[in-house]
Amino acid sequence: MRNWSYYLSSCFLVFLLLIIWQIGASTYDKPFILPAPGGILAELWELKEILITRHLPATLLIILIGLTMSIILGVSLAMAMNFSRTVERAFYPILIASQTIPIIALAPIFVLWFGYSIWSKVVVTILITFFPITVSTFDGLKSVNKDLRELMLTMGAGKWAIFHNVSVPTALPYFFSGLKVAVTLSVIGAAIGEWLGAEAGLGYFSRRMMTQFNGAAVFAPIVLLSIAGILLFLLVTWLETIFLKWRKSL
Repeated sequence: MRNWSYYLSSCFLVFLLLIIWQIGASTYDKPFILPAPGGILAELWELKEILITRHLPATLLIILIGLTMSIILGVSLAMAMNFSRTVERAFYPILIASQTIPIIALAPIFVLWFGYSIWSKVVVTILITFFPITVSTFDGLKSVNKDLRELMLTMGAGKWAIFHNVSVPTALPYFFSGLKVAVTLSVIGAAIGEWLGAEAGLGYFSRRMMTQFNGAAVFAPIVLLSIAGILLFLLVTWLETIFLKWRKSL
């Protein structure tokens, strides 16, 4: 992990933007359209109980289920494409084409299919997070050093031995890179699903407050969503340092 002083410039820039925002919002003086950061924090403190005890757990559950299923499906498909050229030719173009479809346009369809249950939001989260995990893992599996593979073959290693001892270690950094992208997108996916149809969750609460023209309450759950995304990213980064300790010795 880098020293915290590395991020001082970013912290200063964010602090400067917040000051500009505070001054601009105070001058504009229409909090239902542009609430000040101070007002958002005050509203967040006032709503902390209902947001943290009810809506935050609902959103985190969607993120957890969606990410878990994306990892299972994405890694499985990446392995299948790596082992079979037929599977790669069949699925890779579809995988790319799926990213040209705006997910927000499909989300209402999932609400029609699954109702306001958790699964309509989970499907949206999977569709958003599935691509970076699959493509990154597949690229990692394809980047195995050919000389090392041939060396393992000359030593009598079988296909699975090569996969376990060469392909997996090579693909792990790529997998974690894709997972770091996916974990931040999962927050967006959960929020989009909740905005379009839900009974609980931070996205649902933000949309409900928008109908009441409460600008600060609209932004309050968004702040929590951002914090959740940052913490999840840091968690994945921490797991990466644990599973990839061997890179430090290279």
